[in-house]
Amino acid sequence: MQASPPQNAFTAHDAYLFREGTHARLYQGLGCHLRRGDHAGADVAVWAPNAAAVSVIGDWNGWNGDADPLCPRPDDSGVWEGHVPGMAHGHAYKFRIITKSGEWLDKADPLAVYAEQPPATASRAWALDYDWGDSLWMGSRGARNALDAPMSIYEVHAGSWRRHDGSFLGYRELAHALADYVAEMGFTHVELMPITEHPFYGSWGYQTTGYFAPTARYGTPQDFMYLVDHLHQRGIGVLLDWVPSHFPTDAHGLASFDGTHLYEHADPRQGYHPEWNSAIFNYGRHEVRSFLVSSGLFWLDKYHLDGLRVDAVASMLYLDYARQQGEWIPNRHGGRENLEAIEFLRHLNRALYRDHPDTVSIAEESTAWPMVSRPLEMNGLGFGMKWNMGWMHDSLAYMKEDPVHRRYHHHKLTFSMVYAFNENFVLPLSHDEVVYGKGSLIRKMPGDDWQQFANLRALLGLMWTHPGKKLLFMGGEFAQRSEWTHEGELDWGSLHWGRHRGMQELVKALNRVYRDEPALHQVDFAAEGFAWVEPDDTTHSVMAFLRKPRANENHAAPVLVVCNFTPVPRENYLVGVPEAGWWQEILNTDATEFGGAGWGNLGGAHTSPVRSHHWTQSLCLTLPPLSTLVLKPQRQAVESSVPAADVPVALPPQPPISAPAHAVA
Repeated sequence: MQASPPQNAFTAHDAYLFREGTHARLYQGLGCHLRRGDHAGADVAVWAPNAAAVSVIGDWNGWNGDADPLCPRPDDSGVWEGHVPGMAHGHAYKFRIITKSGEWLDKADPLAVYAEQPPATASRAWALDYDWGDSLWMGSRGARNALDAPMSIYEVHAGSWRRHDGSFLGYRELAHALADYVAEMGFTHVELMPITEHPFYGSWGYQTTGYFAPTARYGTPQDFMYLVDHLHQRGIGVLLDWVPSHFPTDAHGLASFDGTHLYEHADPRQGYHPEWNSAIFNYGRHEVRSFLVSSGLFWLDKYHLDGLRVDAVASMLYLDYARQQGEWIPNRHGGRENLEAIEFLRHLNRALYRDHPDTVSIAEESTAWPMVSRPLEMNGLGFGMKWNMGWMHDSLAYMKEDPVHRRYHHHKLTFSMVYAFNENFVLPLSHDEVVYGKGSLIRKMPGDDWQQFANLRALLGLMWTHPGKKLLFMGGEFAQRSEWTHEGELDWGSLHWGRHRGMQELVKALNRVYRDEPALHQVDFAAEGFAWVEPDDTTHSVMAFLRKPRANENHAAPVLVVCNFTPVPRENYLVGVPEAGWWQEILNTDATEFGGAGWGNLGGAHTSPVRSHHWTQSLCLTLPPLSTLVLKPQRQAVESSVPAADVPVALPPQPPISAPAHAVA
């Protein structure tokens, strides 16, 4: 029997926008839409322009390809549609596609909002009804996601953060456990590694087949909504790792969808990814751009997510990415830039910030491509932020060196400031650094057990005070020794040991100081927020810098950061400062509560009228071994230091403030 016409058809205007590549809400017309009342069943539509016939098969019709055929639209959109009376909530279904050569393919719905739990591969008919309770968060999140706000991101793989008797936590169980932990630790945001449906668990979600469906491994769409809702109600933002760069070639997925290369390029020099054995989207096809932009907006529209971290942007930008000479096709100008992908990314960011200006898009881009996080009007890609892979590689390379050799590699730490303000950077210590034989963060550190922990504490201290937002992969906050594996859970048992607990306490303190001190987050992306004090002490492997708040910020003080990357304590170390008076030591990574030895400055130090580092006032400090110190001035009856003649500008006097309650001796 011929399926009756859909009640809420994919309209002629939808078809026009789809073909033009500007449709941003395809999920409203394509896919499966359940109906109640006189028209009970489902309206179904799918893009398959080169199919000879399409039908819907599933639980209600015994998977019979003749029972519920679809009709092609009377235009050139390539969309097949129909009303399926027997289809109901929860039914599993697929599209049976007859190709022009007479073969038949059973495909999952590209716009399905739910799927069977892998290894099963069918889609499920599902309604997305949910009563949200996060209105307070949604009304205020613009300030929390702003570029001048503190952003400390906890990167999480949902299947291996915690488990219960070896089994996955469901989204609802995860909601409470994760919210409690993240709130206690002081992170501002959670970034979820891809929860878009994926057939192979070992891909960690980066081989996506369901671009509109949260994976069924952990529950229903409403369960995932509950996770986001609960995190929001606890004051925690939620970012999604999203993968528009490639997709797997599983038979039920997007590859050769209607018997032709529909979503991917036909030429393997453009459509096959040699590094990941996957297919590359054809960004030059208008309908594909509409599909991807609709996916990105879907997660913000329907799941209230606070932003997207776009994976593998570099692989999209370069036609020769992971290819040898002769294995790629130049663009129309003879260059290696993927012009269609560039236009897609700009179109994506234009749509995201147009419709959700209080969210953020973040690029994982590992090259020196210019203006990734600059506005479209400046010919940028339009992202809000970009991962700083250079800082990550250089910092870890430096920390791996034996301290006796670090004097010869000092530039690896200071070089990041040469380009720190070229982009709006996030500093990532992500999952990529603790897998595939790279070892955990703590095992990258040289020396004995004491030195390894001290080195990692010093590195995290530098990371949290360096310009840029922060991202730390789960387990790093308590120095998990084993390399991350998706097949188990984090080594929570290590918290029985004092140094692991100390590392966890340090990250709590870092997040607290980071949030409390405007100087550490307000001016992350402009040179006005940073000043070197001592960048060149290679002999002692010491560096010192100031972080400064927004100009004329009431009650906000600058922050002095001093790092000692040798295991030798430096006593009577002179550091010039811009203000006279008492500078309180608000964080010391060598404090005993963090597992350190307790070297320090007994809570702070008074300045002396001794000229140092361009200023007429200086602090005489004890620098603990392998440590980062953070100090700030107390401004009650404080005189400003007079700068030397070769430094024309000093920080202006500020109103007095009280000492913070979280000072660390």
